[in-house]
Amino acid sequence: MTTTPSTRHLSAEAARSARRWYIVDAEGQVLGRLASRIASVLRGKNKAEFSPHVDAGDFVVVVNAAKVRLTGRKLTDKLYIRHTGYPGGVRRATAAEVLGKHPTRLVRAAVEGMLPTNRLGRRLATKLKVYAGPDHPHQAQRPSPLPTR
Repeated sequence: MTTTPSTRHLSAEAARSARRWYIVDAEGQVLGRLASRIASVLRGKNKAEFSPHVDAGDFVVVVNAAKVRLTGRKLTDKLYIRHTGYPGGVRRATAAEVLGKHPTRLVRAAVEGMLPTNRLGRRLATKLKVYAGPDHPHQAQRPSPLPTR
């Protein structure tokens, strides 16, 4: 006797096939608030069939990352630290320096910091596409604007 699964108990695996593409304009938006919305969509928390161990999220394209806003004195006080891999290779840069040289790193670092730190988080991060300017190569996917909560 075979039974069909009930429609009210959708598994998270079924959600994998229904990936959507969203676009976000970061111009004038506060970095942390923007990053938390993006991380939620990447994980799939906006879907009814969310499971914490399954990648059921959607793709997010962020444009105008160079025009993101930081509140308070974060532009001068917040430090981004990286290591070159060589002895004594610690490099420190303020948020203003990073925004000037590599504007996409601010948004990417903020979002990745809100994702799980495991294989799933690294896989989710590949669905984030960040661009400094207004142009992006994902027109074929027809991204829709990210809905507000």
